Amino acid sequence: MVKHQGLSEKEVLDSRAKHGSNALSEQKSETFWDKLLANAKDPMIIILIAALVVVLILSYAGYSEWYEGVGIAVAVALATLVATFSEFKNEQTFQKLQEEASRIYLNVYRGKDLRLIGINEIVVGDKIFLQPGDKIPCDGFIIDGTIKVNQAMLNGEAEPVRKMAGAGKITDLDDEFTLFRGTIVEDGEAVFEAVVVGDETQFGKLASDLKSAERPGPLREKLTKLANQIANIAYLGSPLIAIAFMFKVIFLDFDGDIAGYFAQDWHLYVKDIVDAIILAVIIIVVIVPEGLPMMIAIVLAQNMQKLLKSKVLVRQLLGIETSGSLNILFSDKTGTITKGQLEAVGFIIIDGNKENNLNEFKGFKDLPKTVHDDLNLAIRENTSAIVNPEASKEEERILGGNSTERALLKFVKADQEQFVSKVTKRRAQILFSSARKFSASMVTLDNGRDVSLIKGAAERVLENCTSYYDVEGKAHQLTPEMRESVSSQMDAKADEGYRIIGIATTEKQVTETHLPKEMVLLGFSLIRDELRPDAKDAIIELRSAGIQVVMCTGDRHGTALAIARDAGLIEGDDHVALQSSELAELTDDELREIMPKLKVISRCMPSDKTRLVKVAQSLGLVVGMTGDGVNDSPALSNADVGFALGSGTEVAKEASDIVVLDDNIQSIANAVHYGRTIYRSVQKFITFQLSVNVSAILLAFICPFLGFELPLTMIQLLWINLIMDTLAALAFSGEPPLAKHMEEAPKSRDEGLISKGMWSSILANGFFMTALCIAFLKLPFFSELFSREGATPEQNNLIFLTAFFTLFVMLNNFNKFNVRVEEKNLFLDLSQNMGFVRIVILIFVVQLILTLFGGEMFRTVPLNLKEWVWVMFLSLLVIPFDLLRKLFVKTEV
Repeated sequence: MVKHQGLSEKEVLDSRAKHGSNALSEQKSETFWDKLLANAKDPMIIILIAALVVVLILSYAGYSEWYEGVGIAVAVALATLVATFSEFKNEQTFQKLQEEASRIYLNVYRGKDLRLIGINEIVVGDKIFLQPGDKIPCDGFIIDGTIKVNQAMLNGEAEPVRKMAGAGKITDLDDEFTLFRGTIVEDGEAVFEAVVVGDETQFGKLASDLKSAERPGPLREKLTKLANQIANIAYLGSPLIAIAFMFKVIFLDFDGDIAGYFAQDWHLYVKDIVDAIILAVIIIVVIVPEGLPMMIAIVLAQNMQKLLKSKVLVRQLLGIETSGSLNILFSDKTGTITKGQLEAVGFIIIDGNKENNLNEFKGFKDLPKTVHDDLNLAIRENTSAIVNPEASKEEERILGGNSTERALLKFVKADQEQFVSKVTKRRAQILFSSARKFSASMVTLDNGRDVSLIKGAAERVLENCTSYYDVEGKAHQLTPEMRESVSSQMDAKADEGYRIIGIATTEKQVTETHLPKEMVLLGFSLIRDELRPDAKDAIIELRSAGIQVVMCTGDRHGTALAIARDAGLIEGDDHVALQSSELAELTDDELREIMPKLKVISRCMPSDKTRLVKVAQSLGLVVGMTGDGVNDSPALSNADVGFALGSGTEVAKEASDIVVLDDNIQSIANAVHYGRTIYRSVQKFITFQLSVNVSAILLAFICPFLGFELPLTMIQLLWINLIMDTLAALAFSGEPPLAKHMEEAPKSRDEGLISKGMWSSILANGFFMTALCIAFLKLPFFSELFSREGATPEQNNLIFLTAFFTLFVMLNNFNKFNVRVEEKNLFLDLSQNMGFVRIVILIFVVQLILTLFGGEMFRTVPLNLKEWVWVMFLSLLVIPFDLLRKLFVKTEV
């Protein structure tokens, strides 16, 4: 690629002032008030509002207290505001962090240097260097090179179109010279000049209509299904509670005298009917778990910063939900299991005078002069990277290219030394791809000779060579015997963990799919990629979590096996390791049969990855796939969870659900860990909420038959609803990822959210709290305990009902501790979720305030110290009861 002169700093400022920024105007998102209005349209809220209107009319007529309607309205408004605020804040946090971590950087010429520039900093007149996988940042014309571009973002056409240098029409998507923002480079290299930026680009004009659809995750689907089932129970149960209320009023209060009941002032029995209806509606509000669908968003927002610190960027909520259920992970090798810091550590040439026909050199300067110069030319002139040894920043001296190219360029000191090339013209270039396994550059030398420079997979290059250069640069015939000897020795090097790149030249024509047979071998470069220090531990962690890890690599088979053994993927002989060619020979049924033992795929093609995903899914497995290249996007989008590597192309990232910012397999294990933590947090929330449901609905149904009209008033029930929904979701959302989560088997696709252990906790604690509350209401001991000398019967009754209300609230508050851990130590890891402690304290403080100042609205009076001690003692009984349950019942979820 010809070097270009970029804009100066002054020119950049002038251009930005004249033509504007490349940043797109922020799309109008749902505001807090929009979200609040949407929540206010919930059917339950509408029913409550209708009921409130009736209550207010009755209070105006003097048949009910005004504060009942106002109190219910305040409670509903408070619950709606807290839920809306929490949801809005979490979405804002998620979007902000996602935007910050998803910023795109491109190679832009500024002055004499090629620099990494953020997409928003690009201005009209900038010259941008494009390579496969780059997302085009603005509209403009190609000034050098030829590329293939996928314009599906703008026109829906998946077939890439060819673009070349020239001045075209900036508004015509079909123009062969014009590039448009948002489209993707699939092949080739080019430099293009920015002509239109920001909102004025074609993409900018359409941006408000371009919305990425978010797929619902399996966990959210399970939550929605469960919420609907609970709602149906509530809709069926609430009329029974209304009937029970009317039964109490008519048959118990009037001794079955129906005529006498209806003989009273009609306003009174209308009020009773309205009270029964409102009670039924509030029971629905209490039972219906409106907090369930919101739970995942809260948990994810709570953990977003932690996920980013673990180098995990969640693009789709689906990804982090599903990662906790992974059964199998197809992982890249380079950068994921290995460091990805490739280093060329030697060069081998064929030497017929040596016994083994090979001569190995450790360093570039150790090479004979002729080989030194030929290799320098072959590597520098056959690369997609841009080299500038004079760049002030070391990381900008070699930009672009893949990791192998950068390692080879550093081997020939391209980042340190200037180079006077013998090339006068580059006639054509074929970039490396995992499908073709080679790259080529067709050049004309200063002596007029046309040469093709080739580098690629060692076996791909060697099989097409008929000659080789010796140490003096003279060509000799490569005999079949010599080729076989060299090939076996390269296999031995691969078994030692080396990546081997063959380098050759030819005067014959090279095409994108064909290498000529008459090539002359220059030699083989030896490249090392060390195992990540934490890769082996991460693989052990994933395996202990029940996840099968399969390494997919473009390396030759021997190199792949060596790395797999070092990483602990292969232990003993009970494994299957295939080459791509062997995989192609298997039927899908044969592949399904060996899938449980599959560990390695070498010379892996992008199409192999897609096939592996589909076959694994056909076995009912939840599949994760990593990828970084343009051609990996089908496999990433087909997988249940697509993990794009942070160093990969924008195409791969857009096809993924999660971006692993540091490419590390340990970060993938962290994503799995957080996914499981979210799942467990949701299960804890469900267990707590259903325990409250069981006790609340039983009390509401049974108490009228025991002679209690409203042991819990409508306003009190709404406060309890706030406790069990929004506040409980916040309390359990901060649960930390624990090591034990990674020792459990993955959840199957069709496994229910509520386990046997959860049902044990829900029913046992729900019935215990119900039984304790009924005992409190019926036994004379408790009514006497909460009677004060000198107080009137009405005052003592208020004290007693206040104590009952507080007892019910605190029983459920303490039951949170039972639900939070399956173990008997209730304080286990509590310090890692101080938000839980703050919510428990908040509920206690608010309950204390309600007893002091709730008055007629909450039907409360202040309790004295003795009464508080008894209420707290009785409330705490739920803890030893649950500890006994845990002794006899398996509690693991």
